[in-house]
Amino acid sequence: MADLIFLTPVFHEKIWGGRRLATEFGFDIPDGPVGECWAIGAHPHGDCTVEGGEFAGKRLSELWDENPELFGNVGGDRFPLLVKILDAHDDLSVQIHPNDEYAAEHENGSLGKRECWYVLDCDPGATIIVGQNAKSPEEFRELVDKGAWDQLLNEMPIHKGDFFQIDAGTVHAIKHGTLILETQQSSDVTYRLYDYDRLQDDGTKRELHIDKSCDVVDYRVTAPTSGQVELEFNPDGVAVLESNKDYTVALVEVDGPVAIPQDAPYLCATVIDGTGSANGHEVAKGASFIVPATVEALSLDGAMRLIMSHQ
Repeated sequence: MADLIFLTPVFHEKIWGGRRLATEFGFDIPDGPVGECWAIGAHPHGDCTVEGGEFAGKRLSELWDENPELFGNVGGDRFPLLVKILDAHDDLSVQIHPNDEYAAEHENGSLGKRECWYVLDCDPGATIIVGQNAKSPEEFRELVDKGAWDQLLNEMPIHKGDFFQIDAGTVHAIKHGTLILETQQSSDVTYRLYDYDRLQDDGTKRELHIDKSCDVVDYRVTAPTSGQVELEFNPDGVAVLESNKDYTVALVEVDGPVAIPQDAPYLCATVIDGTGSANGHEVAKGASFIVPATVEALSLDGAMRLIMSHQ
């Protein structure tokens, strides 16, 4: 019988990470500063394992290769999405990601990295960097070489529930005191532009990628002034946050029983608040699962919010 596919997350220690993945979500995380929970992904750097059911113990990459019917037979050489929860206890580096064409040429055939952020929580006064103010490659490089970051970077206040779409070529940085759910292409290519001159445990600075960063900046990107979004929920409690060629991402509000039709090749879902049930399975904040193409509908009940995504 077709069923939901629950996944065991993969955790990554980061210099900027904290412990909120344990305290806020109840995850059993490693010691030290843990910054990333890869909740749904099949990337070689974090290939999630199926929990229970017919496919227990299999990697998501194996399911993609061996059971394409679960994903609507959409084709492709890899599972294309990666869903993360990020705990930014400290500032992330100022960074930028390439598009598919640049990554394929310069990063051993990798996908590029388009991503989006839903702010799960943030400290009072928290800020974020999205976009930059240079109008040309020459001006950008001049400001980088001078370290004129206040002049170059577009920094703004954020609030719980804000949403940001980060296309390839957009300069960005999540800042301290922020919890983010990130939906992105399945890529781990990041070019660091600036890392605050901080030191790692061994006393060295992390590598910067100035030339590649300058290569991939998209000067057509308009820097936002806010992450506030106007939500329009359909009768099933679903509000689309973003839709592009790589993914569609939606917020789902559940207050009592609802059945969401499965009209995508598959759905990725993460419970971001509350408790309830999904197709008869008890779920709570932090649970992540895939609704395969072989399941006709996602039946939800309880009081909770989810972020869902699909191709």
